[in-house]
Amino acid sequence: MSEQNCLVANDWVCGEYLRTRSQELVDATVQHVGITVVSVVIGVLIAFPLALLARHRRAFAGPVLGLTTVFYSIPSLAMFSLLLPLFGLSASLVVTGLVLYSLTILVRNILAGLQSVPEEATEAARGMGYGPFRLLWEVELPLALPALLAGVRIATVSTVALTTVGAIVDYGGLGTLILDGLDSDFKAQVLTASVLCVVLAILADLLLLGVQRWLTPWTRVAAGRRARGPRIRAAADPLEPEKVA
Repeated sequence: MSEQNCLVANDWVCGEYLRTRSQELVDATVQHVGITVVSVVIGVLIAFPLALLARHRRAFAGPVLGLTTVFYSIPSLAMFSLLLPLFGLSASLVVTGLVLYSLTILVRNILAGLQSVPEEATEAARGMGYGPFRLLWEVELPLALPALLAGVRIATVSTVALTTVGAIVDYGGLGTLILDGLDSDFKAQVLTASVLCVVLAILADLLLLGVQRWLTPWTRVAAGRRARGPRIRAAADPLEPEKVA
């Protein structure tokens, strides 16, 4: 009875809300995840060639980075208003806006990763007869992965948050529930949808961190060696007085 009364009392925490609106929460979460994944994937597919262009044609680096920064600086409401005549009130409107927002993070991180590849590695690969595509795929891209995946992590977490803005066109996933809850002063709905957004962002970041560690095992080896070095020296220090004696 008390659980049912929490809906009447409009409590922030209400188990009855979770029980009676579970399907609504699942549908909103699935939509939120779908929009986020599609936006980040498309963003990576667009950002990668832009980063390659900026790297190989330095004259384009400034315009590419500047344009993506301009996109990121546009307020979300203004962005959706500008895209509305092209896409109408649809999920494509939200996805396109999120892709444009993700480009400034993705392009910069991919470019930074490619620029961090040691010149000795690329020169050695060219000396072994590697062509441009093989050089990129087998040498440069693996070495750039840590920075690239770090950018994907940041862009994904950012997109999880920005997806909620799509509620203004009814394609905001959990953001739609938050907006509806605010309009009706439905406290349990606002809190539950907000917490789920935070949980999604944390899970996405942890998942991508696991993928990053799996794809870049050499970074763990290097970190382990650096961590063991001070311990080995510290263990040897107590023996120094005996050696002197």
